[in-house]
Amino acid sequence: MLTSKRILVCVTGGIAVYKAVALVSKLSQAGAEVKVIMTESAMEFVKPLSFQAMSRNDVYFDTFDEKNSKVIAHIDLADWADLVIVAPATANTIAKLANGIADNMVTTTLLATTADVWIAPAMNVHMYDNPAVIRNIERLSNDGYSFIEPSEGFLACGYIGKGRLEEPEKIVKLVEEHFVPCDFPLKGKKVVVTAGPTREKLDPVRFLTNFSSGKMGYAMAEAASRLGAETILVSGPVAIEAPRNVEVVNVESTEDMFVAVLEHFDSASIIVKTAAVADYKAKEIHPQKMKKKDGEVTIALEKTTDILSELGKRKSHQILVGFAAETNDVVHYAKGKLEKKNADYIIANDVTEEGSGFGTETNSVTLVGKNDIEVHFPQNSKKELALQLFHTIIELEKDEAL
Repeated sequence: MLTSKRILVCVTGGIAVYKAVALVSKLSQAGAEVKVIMTESAMEFVKPLSFQAMSRNDVYFDTFDEKNSKVIAHIDLADWADLVIVAPATANTIAKLANGIADNMVTTTLLATTADVWIAPAMNVHMYDNPAVIRNIERLSNDGYSFIEPSEGFLACGYIGKGRLEEPEKIVKLVEEHFVPCDFPLKGKKVVVTAGPTREKLDPVRFLTNFSSGKMGYAMAEAASRLGAETILVSGPVAIEAPRNVEVVNVESTEDMFVAVLEHFDSASIIVKTAAVADYKAKEIHPQKMKKKDGEVTIALEKTTDILSELGKRKSHQILVGFAAETNDVVHYAKGKLEKKNADYIIANDVTEEGSGFGTETNSVTLVGKNDIEVHFPQNSKKELALQLFHTIIELEKDEAL
């Protein structure tokens, strides 16, 4: 799948360097052409020869060691790469990059490249949680860098927690998904996606919400953008990096989300209602913090705006896609929602199924549409699933000139 793709792996100093050797091997096996730059510290853990053997290319580590006198090595590598992966990325290198410091071949090349850069941190759990590291990661995210979050487990320092370099197999999978070929079938179209939970205030410190992480909605927005659409993502409060080339509108309440969607509704071709909005809100929002009382407390609730239903009443040319998180009789409830809300499609999933639903990286769903359309999608990564869903809807709508 990665044939002809040029991937530059920047290796910085940490015990996880041994995983970087496996990453280079697996990328090469998948067909990619891989070149490696190492920092001086990285070479204390693994010698360049190991990466040379896995990549079948020269390994770079000295900015002033010009292997080809006709080019400047770090500029040539920066221009050569289709994708740059920093793995493992130490707190030191992250800090340098966040502050524009270029004092070795890795940082010099990173500042010179215009390719996408993915950073895969690996460090002690307390270092990863340090405010300075968090600040540097946020700055790089705002600058357009992408992060492959470390996994949790037993660390070389003896701690157990978040800080392990993500497994090479997972990184290769992400790279393959990144390079999925697209013919931009949604070019010229506008897609509005809602994602995440909403929050309904009870008082200045409390609110009603749900367990939605927003991952499926963000995956749908990223997929729409990759397929060529102008993409608007109306997002409730989540802790996810926004997809590239997607306009994000941050909201809190269900009413906020409804208003934000309506602003783009008339010009949209597809509306995808992935958000898990609150069905009820407090009838009275207390201006001050509610004090604890003895005995039971009753909070009066009233219904929030049913966004999908309201959009179903208003739609003309738009394709309206809803999501249904269910715990039983998934298809039955999806079909009922399809008719009741006047939607074109409902994407339903059983949130009790292992590896599906809120907070997971994977999902399995069933697409239900009018004329007894029913398509099941087995468990897959949410990003891959989002692409499959859009391709299926595009194919089903081809006679409508979508």
